[in-house]
Amino acid sequence: MATTTEVNGCPMNGSPRKKSRTDESIQSKVTVILGAQWGDEGKGKVVDMLATSMDVVCRCQGGNNAGHTVVADGVEYDFHLLPSGIINPKCTSVIGNGVVVHLPGLFDELEKNIAKGLKDWEKRLIISDRAHLVFDFHQQVDGLQEQENTKKGQGLGTTKKGIGPTYSSKATRNGIRIGDLLGNFDDFSKKFQSLCNLYQRMFPILNVNVEEELERYKKYAEKVRPLVSDTVTFLDRAFKSNKKILVEGANAAMLDIDFGTYPYVTSSNCSVGGVCTGLGLPPCRIGDVIGVVKAYTTRVGDGPFPTERKDEIGELLQSRGGEFGVTTKRKRRCGWLDLVLLKYTNMINGYSCICLTKLDILDQFQEVKLAVSYSLNGKKIEYFPSNASDLDKVEVEYLTMPGWQTCTENIRNFKELPENAKNYILKIEEILDIPVRWIGVGKGRESIIIKELKLQS
Repeated sequence: MATTTEVNGCPMNGSPRKKSRTDESIQSKVTVILGAQWGDEGKGKVVDMLATSMDVVCRCQGGNNAGHTVVADGVEYDFHLLPSGIINPKCTSVIGNGVVVHLPGLFDELEKNIAKGLKDWEKRLIISDRAHLVFDFHQQVDGLQEQENTKKGQGLGTTKKGIGPTYSSKATRNGIRIGDLLGNFDDFSKKFQSLCNLYQRMFPILNVNVEEELERYKKYAEKVRPLVSDTVTFLDRAFKSNKKILVEGANAAMLDIDFGTYPYVTSSNCSVGGVCTGLGLPPCRIGDVIGVVKAYTTRVGDGPFPTERKDEIGELLQSRGGEFGVTTKRKRRCGWLDLVLLKYTNMINGYSCICLTKLDILDQFQEVKLAVSYSLNGKKIEYFPSNASDLDKVEVEYLTMPGWQTCTENIRNFKELPENAKNYILKIEEILDIPVRWIGVGKGRESIIIKELKLQS
């Protein structure tokens, strides 16, 4: 008989892993929250909701190109580098080695959220000494590269936050880590000058006042020093002490450098594999993987988007959903929910369950649609195209369902949802074969419906 256990509300099938001498006291596993589409699914709210029962919340990849909005007690917080769980006073927040950190942006973000009521963060924020630094010249280079690509008709819609150039520096082994900044400053200065010279040879118009920057980073070194630690050791000890650990993915599966709609992607691995490399966690320690899915589909910037609507439906989704990027402020493109895409990202991430957000945005529609299959060159395909031009040409088959045309914003029980809304959710579950555990019907942390899961015997 198959056995089912439940971790944080999600069913996990299989027998318990045999304990070894090194983990005989370990019981809980790390919970991971990932965006399942092109980002902006509402991960921050889900993290905030689950963080109330967690001891540690981590960021593992990306930089301040990500944007998470959390509404708590009527206050709207915007996070870019900081883990969303930092507003939970009982949580330690970790920025892992896989994150790239722009220190000016980090401290600016802290100041803005302190003004909104964030307290005691100094005692609860740990930054990896292995995380790479994003410098202002990385951001300038990002803009220059995008400018050149746009002239060639190959613009990628980058956020110009310097993320790509910083990961490039990391990959070519001339990047600079936070640990370098806190070590011998003369050595840091030489590395900084060398990296700056490299980019100035590539982009002669790049203007950097090296002396001013080094003086600035002397101050940042002392400012950030109390926050920096070996996060690999910290997390290992936390895990072995049976602390509850939550990992907050940045960006989303379809923006992953390997599995996303390349080249219209970010520069890091924002699928489940990036959790291990971005924090130094072995795969056996990962438990639930929660996929956050918007009830429709959006993306910012360029790239293929099979279910995009460039008509009044797309405009209504955009206006009702307030679809503007937290980081870029750019208008998001909108379309129907794509289940073909979600099946693909589930293959990569193995979702234990789903949090379906922004269901209330569909309240006014007379009918709603689900993309259920793709055809390419007149033939139905059973795979997700890796080539962006092929994905741009697919024909989408939709399942049309009646809308509910009833306000769901104040509903807090699944049984009280309009019948057509319940049918929409159940059809998503049926086609994906993944349980929907939570349903978002508003901005606040209280606007979440918890759906009971059917456990296997």
